[in-house]
Formats: sequence, C-alpha cells, structure tokens
Amino acid sequence: MRRYIVAVAILAATVLPSLSYAERRGEDRSVELVTRNELPTQNFRDYLKLFKPRKTPEKLEVSYTKGWLDQQPKATGDEDFRCLAEALYFEARGESVRGQFAVAEVIKNRVESDRFPDSLCGVIKQGTGKRYQCQFTYTCDGHKEVINEKRAYERVAKVARAAIDGVAEEMTAGATHYHTKAVRPSWSRVYKETARIGVHIFYKHNYRTASN
Repeated sequence: MRRYIVAVAILAATVLPSLSYAERRGEDRSVELVTRNELPTQNFRDYLKLFKPRKTPEKLEVSYTKGWLDQQPKATGDEDFRCLAEALYFEARGESVRGQFAVAEVIKNRVESDRFPDSLCGVIKQGTGKRYQCQFTYTCDGHKEVINEKRAYERVAKVARAAIDGVAEEMTAGATHYHTKAVRPSWSRVYKETARIGVHIFYKHNYRTASN
C-alpha cells in the first residue's frame, strides 16, 4: 500500500507541472497579437504603405493678379495673420498684387532678423503709441484704423495668407525696409537698395556702411 501511495505521489509530481506549463502556454496564446494575415482588409502592400515617406504638397502657383486672388478661398488665420492683413490693407492696398507680396515679404524678413521683434504682430506694432515714431505710420498717425473697402481687404488678406504659407517667390533679396517713390528718408542713403516694385523701393541694412 505504501509503495502504491509513493508511486502516485511521484506520478503527480511529474505530470502536474507539465499540465501547468501547458495551461500557461494556452494562456499565452490567448493574448498573442493578431498576425498580419488576420488583419481585416490588410495585405502586405498596405502594410508597407505605412512606412512610405509622405509626399511634399505641391507648391501653389501664384500669378500675382487680382483675378488669381479672387479664385482663392477666403483667407483666415490667427492674430499674426490678422495683423499682416491689416498692415497690407493700410500700407499697400493700392499697390499691385506683386507689390503687396513684396511688402509682406519685408515684414516677414523683419521677423527673421535679430534687429526686430520675433512675431508679425510685434514687428507691425513696434513703436505704436508714440506719435509718428512707429515703424508703420498707420499705427501711430492718430487716426483710427477703419477698413472701409471690404473687397480690397479680402484680397490683401489672401496675400497675407499666401505669404505666411510661403507660396510666393522671393522678390526683395532680403529687404527689411521700404518707402514710396514719392519720398526719400535719410536712412535710404545708408541702406542698400535691393529692388523696385510698383510704387515702393526696397532696402536691406548695410552694416558696414551704416556703421561708418
């Protein structure tokens, strides 16, 4: 009898661990990830597409005409967009479309320069509050900024949107200043002229000349 009990104990000691291991294997199988072949409507080519680099969006072709602007969707954006659209309205709404893009480029160039604030609104409102000591006269001439020409504003807003999105070509060779052909400010004698577009002349700071 004792031999029988010992034999049963030995058998249990060798069989039960195997069953436990088999049960654990069964549990492991129950939480295995779904294989590629089991994914619904997923074949190998679809799987590879997940790792393909995204295509760069095609650059918008700009024709610099009012007709082209009228074909573009209504422009919207954040505070910087609104600041740039307003600046273009008061500074360049009577300019050609190309000239409006050039003015927008100057403002963007200032944002990228260490000599000016680092945002569109910051650049445009620099000096605002000091009579005729601001960078853009309309912000400190004492007159309230009222947009009366709705269609003109809608167009310059589209110019602002396109300029912010970077779809326009470079026109001013890095200019950070401009003035109309009707005036000649003192700084224009020491800054380097880079372009003439429409009624504006564009300049960039000439460090060597300005420091003499």
